[in-house]
Amino acid sequence: MATSTPTRDAHVPPPRPPQKEPPSERRQLWRSRLWRFDDKASPYAYIAPFFLVFGAFGLYPLLYTGWIALHRVSMTGLDTMEWVGWENFDKILHDPEFWTSVSNTFLIGVISTVPQLLMALGLAHLLNYRLRASTFWRTIILTPYATSVASAALVFALVFRADGGLLNWTLGLVGFDPVNWANGHWTSKLAISIIVIWRWTGYNALIYLAAMQAVPNDLYEAASLDGASRWQQFLKVTIPSLRPTILFTIVISTIGSMQLFGEPLLLEGGALGATGGNENQYETLSIYLYNYGWNLGHLGPAAAVAWAMLALLLLIAAANWLIGRAVRSSDSAVRTGATR
Repeated sequence: MATSTPTRDAHVPPPRPPQKEPPSERRQLWRSRLWRFDDKASPYAYIAPFFLVFGAFGLYPLLYTGWIALHRVSMTGLDTMEWVGWENFDKILHDPEFWTSVSNTFLIGVISTVPQLLMALGLAHLLNYRLRASTFWRTIILTPYATSVASAALVFALVFRADGGLLNWTLGLVGFDPVNWANGHWTSKLAISIIVIWRWTGYNALIYLAAMQAVPNDLYEAASLDGASRWQQFLKVTIPSLRPTILFTIVISTIGSMQLFGEPLLLEGGALGATGGNENQYETLSIYLYNYGWNLGHLGPAAAVAWAMLALLLLIAAANWLIGRAVRSSDSAVRTGATR
């Protein structure tokens, strides 16, 4: 008996094996995906080190200091903390010495910041002109900034010594009696301010100089054609162009004055320097914090002082921002009125 073998229809094509993409197309697709990933992830990878360092050495210490400020903890018993809430803040706010240090800090800040920035502005204006050996003069101006705080404070401590100091010796040559600079309420603040002015004037002068060199020369040429003198050009062209830079230096100088530590600590040195004088006449907030944390060993109030300093800095920054916003609004109003 014959059997027939089933045959495939002639019009039905046989199944084809799956075709693979050419190697070149696969590489192109992989490179495209890698490029898109690199385009999106690279910026985060570039800024990640900053945030890691800031989190480890900035944010974490800040938060941990706030946690310590809510506890009673001593230098010799860091493992034992007792929750006290806002007691440390209440303690420093009702301490007359705290408010004395606040007033001393602001007075020294004003006495040192205002002359410092005015002198820096004048020096930058002089350096902005074509002087011979300009690089040499810029290096000389920046030299005090490169000097360490300890070295500058120790040298000026010898200058302001009551017995045998260079300044009292000079005053004696012109017939004045010697002055006890460190024990006077105003003379001690003046001595510390002179140290700060000496160290930071050159630094701010170079900042102003960089900002002045960015001012277009067309403005000076137009003012000169209108008959403006150099002094009038300085007032009408240079100062308005430097307003953002001036506000920046004011903020930086204010922050620096809030953190004054080395200059008052080394003015007299020893126990008097660590307490800001025999009557706390030049005790700053940093000295007050140091006295609580390291001399007395009470870390809770010291951490509360640190957060109080941060609050004061935020208030000062907010005030400077409001002033800058008001200045920008007035400038825009003047320009709008001039175009009408």
